[in-house]
Amino acid sequence: MKKSVQFLKNKPCLGKLKAPSSKSALQRIIALSWLSQGETKIINPVCCNDVNAALGIIKSLGAEVSETSSAICIDSRGKMKKLAENKSAVKLFCGESGLALRMFSSIVSLNNCCFEFQAAGSLNKRPSSIIAETLSLFGVKVSDNGGFPPVCVCGELTGGFAEINGSLSSQILTGLLLSLPVAKGNSEIKVNDLKSKPYIDLTIDLAKKFGCEIINNDYSLFKINGEQKYKSPEVIEAEGDWSSASFLLVTAALSNKGSVEIDNLDIDSKQADKAIIEVLSACGLKIETNNNSIFLKRTNPALLPFEFDASDCPDLFPPLVALASGCSGTSLIHGVERLKHKESDRESALIEEFSKAGIDIKSNGKTISVVGGKGIISFKGNSHNDHRIAMAIASASASAIGGVKVEIENAEAVEKSYPDFFNDLILIGGQVDE
Repeated sequence: MKKSVQFLKNKPCLGKLKAPSSKSALQRIIALSWLSQGETKIINPVCCNDVNAALGIIKSLGAEVSETSSAICIDSRGKMKKLAENKSAVKLFCGESGLALRMFSSIVSLNNCCFEFQAAGSLNKRPSSIIAETLSLFGVKVSDNGGFPPVCVCGELTGGFAEINGSLSSQILTGLLLSLPVAKGNSEIKVNDLKSKPYIDLTIDLAKKFGCEIINNDYSLFKINGEQKYKSPEVIEAEGDWSSASFLLVTAALSNKGSVEIDNLDIDSKQADKAIIEVLSACGLKIETNNNSIFLKRTNPALLPFEFDASDCPDLFPPLVALASGCSGTSLIHGVERLKHKESDRESALIEEFSKAGIDIKSNGKTISVVGGKGIISFKGNSHNDHRIAMAIASASASAIGGVKVEIENAEAVEKSYPDFFNDLILIGGQVDE
């Protein structure tokens, strides 16, 4: 599917929107709803491909799920015990969700039976060897397709001690932290060079809301008592998504005299991408917070360049590159090493697409530099089947010079996390055509 996006010259980006729910938080809540073996009502959900993958997995595990536009109801009572009676491998489909694969591979290992995780699209090309390397330390047998999905998991996860590398992904650690509280025996996990620490904060915070404690010693040693019991809070709200909201905030920031108010954002959230506020403030934008609303207004004719380390929030790279394209000067974004194994090779994808847009963008393998201030030119872009690349290209079309039109091939990639993205651009003044 192709989309063209344009913000008309001298017409500022204005409006008020509600941020969609965080798929990262929602997938964790879905997993915890399964682990609690009770009834859970999740309000304020988002319907996107990654969330559907997590729901599909727990359905395959036996959970009963009912959905409306305002809530997801999950009944997992007694289903884990029944699952243990399976004699053949249970097939679980992850779609393109790396979190679902890495998180649920640990969770299902609590059952002494076998599971086969199948993937789709870009996830089939993302390395899975970290799953086997990590779970084997806790007595689980794992096999894969030469280091890639499908991934087969057999055996029962038990407590113990393990030392793991946290530099590639925090998602396998998230799976362990959610699983080990209910495993047999106590556990300690020593983690070297952990990245994306805020996502681990999110995991621990949500586990606590379901009644289990995890001790975090400076992100280098995690202590977990075994044989705890998760208890459903019965009703839980999925918080708004800072990752999705970052693109809306950047769009308004790039629009001359643009302003936008976004509801459903917790300023005290554990989400890593809340750091977008720090960068936008450094660029000279006016930011105000009120309860769960964020108000951004551009008052200066020029945006200041910025320097930011995105090692702990790599999903901010695409909106930050879009923002940098409109800043008057050279902006530096550190942490490029985190971009290789995403939905696309985001380093090369961002350089390719923003070079087409007339932006001077380079990388030395650690830092991306962007020389902005002149605005982008009209161009034909491609999402590389990556939701965040598609949204970054669209956001950049609101450049302060205005009037440029960008075309985005494979724009349907946004359905992975933010299906209503293009509709929301229209609500704040964008013109979107197929």
